[in-house]
Amino acid sequence: MKSFDNALQIFKLTPQTNCRECFLPTCMAFAGAVFTGTKRLSDCPYIPEEILEEYCEKPAGHDSMAENVKDTLAKLRNEIAKIDLSAIADKLGGTYKDGWLTLSVLGKKYSVADDGRISTDIHVNPWVAIPVYDYLLHGGRGEIKGRWVPLRELPSGKDWYRLFGQRCEAPLKKLADASPELFADMIRLFDAKQVESHDDADVSVVLYPLPKLPMLICYWYADEGMESDLHLFFDESAEDFVDPNSINSIGSGFVTMLEKLSLRHS
Repeated sequence: MKSFDNALQIFKLTPQTNCRECFLPTCMAFAGAVFTGTKRLSDCPYIPEEILEEYCEKPAGHDSMAENVKDTLAKLRNEIAKIDLSAIADKLGGTYKDGWLTLSVLGKKYSVADDGRISTDIHVNPWVAIPVYDYLLHGGRGEIKGRWVPLRELPSGKDWYRLFGQRCEAPLKKLADASPELFADMIRLFDAKQVESHDDADVSVVLYPLPKLPMLICYWYADEGMESDLHLFFDESAEDFVDPNSINSIGSGFVTMLEKLSLRHS
């Protein structure tokens, strides 16, 4: 079991976004509260689970949350078993063979069986599995339109963009700021492709969380007193394939994978 020598050690584990979800005004205030024992490390929802385990903690509500996720996956799997995967494969950008529908998810092969079972080249992370099920059940209502918009400009995005910014854009920016070269190497593992600069970004890359859900990552370097910045954009057709909850979920799953890769590199 690890222990902390000072509050700064705790502060370095936080997202440093001052999101106030721990009900304190800043991440530094939270770090001080943890060090003095008035808060638990798990009161911050953005501390990675492997870090909590190092300090013998579990996230608040960990058991009930895990049970809820398990129930959700079971229900979605049952729904998948009721539909004809072979009939929807083409319109969702997948292929069907021998009882399995195969998609490219974050550049990796991801297969779903007729009974809802999953086989994949990446870890079966529920934050990715749930959006994949959603995509199969509700997607295919349109086509990619070729116009990039931030999440808040999607029809239902206003309810989700703040949370998306905290859970996806802020931690991605933190990873890019820490090491732009490592960040570029990591996202290439998920088949990210350089594209023409968008909004004068220094880096503009596109990857596909789902076959018809492209995501554009734009990163601006710090320059002449200006801070760096990072924003994510989606095709304006995104909600024809998944809802914003699933976009937030698969974005969080992507961030989790990158954070784990970064920790291994460190």
